[in-house]
Amino acid sequence: MESQTLEHTTPLAPVHEPRNPGMALDLDWVAAVQANTSAIERRCAALPARRSVKKDHQAAWLLKAVTCIDLTTLSGDDTEDRVRRLCAKARQPIRADIMQALKMPPLTTGAVCVYHEMIPAAIKALEGSGIPVAAVSTGFPAGLSPFHLRVAEIEESVKAGAKEIDIVISRRHVLAGNWQALYDEMKAFRAACGEAHVKAILATGELGSLRNVARASLICMMAGADFIKTSTGKESVNATLPVSLVMIRAIRDYYDRTGFRVGYKPAGGISKAKDSLVYLSLIKEELGDRWLQPDLFRFGASSLMNDIERQLEHHVTGAYSASYRHASA
Repeated sequence: MESQTLEHTTPLAPVHEPRNPGMALDLDWVAAVQANTSAIERRCAALPARRSVKKDHQAAWLLKAVTCIDLTTLSGDDTEDRVRRLCAKARQPIRADIMQALKMPPLTTGAVCVYHEMIPAAIKALEGSGIPVAAVSTGFPAGLSPFHLRVAEIEESVKAGAKEIDIVISRRHVLAGNWQALYDEMKAFRAACGEAHVKAILATGELGSLRNVARASLICMMAGADFIKTSTGKESVNATLPVSLVMIRAIRDYYDRTGFRVGYKPAGGISKAKDSLVYLSLIKEELGDRWLQPDLFRFGASSLMNDIERQLEHHVTGAYSASYRHASA
């Protein structure tokens, strides 16, 4: 993992992967999917100890993580002022003095993620930055509102200017094994997104098993999802390494069969810089360097950004600062 160094972290020109067009529902493929839970857990348990980076290498990987963050606020008390502060952080996620000490050019986060009502404020605050606005949709987080309203919600967010839509699937389709219903739902959501990229949130903590996670991942990709995402961040269990390994391997299988790359977004519960390094190493080992670009990998996070900045300040100064000095919004 130490191949990433500071001199290799200069932001590249934006990369835009061809969108996943989806494919016909292949129930034979879905039925053949299994998940060896004990083997998956062993692989994930060994990863943090096996992959450790230090000094400049660690700083480089943390800067890479910053560029892959969907800086997020999804609270009932969100205000336009909070969103504007979050967008200012997205435009300059790491303090200028730290970046100067690292001899690095400016960088930004991958996107800003908000509720529909906050899209106009986010777009205005991000004007000229090139940072896309992502909006959660389809009755987030439960996904239990009437279907026509969920579709209409997507269309309204796209009309308001969101470039990425994070939708939630109906968990009941997975739990009942109703793969046709899940496929049809995802196809409809994909169509409603138009040119906006769609991230399918599986809410993996509510799907019952890793095999269900693998099958739901495949179904959503077959139906045209541009990203698959672990969680809303509102479930009791959010992103975990075993779930991530299952979803990442589903992405790899889909790419091997179709030639189309689908992105991955772990969300919820990733708040420490050291955790971001583990996820990045998992992506590098399982999918390769191409998936380390923000068009194919995102963290759904807010507090993660604060801890990364603290770690980078420590790298530069040798001292840790208080976490309240690095608030996002």
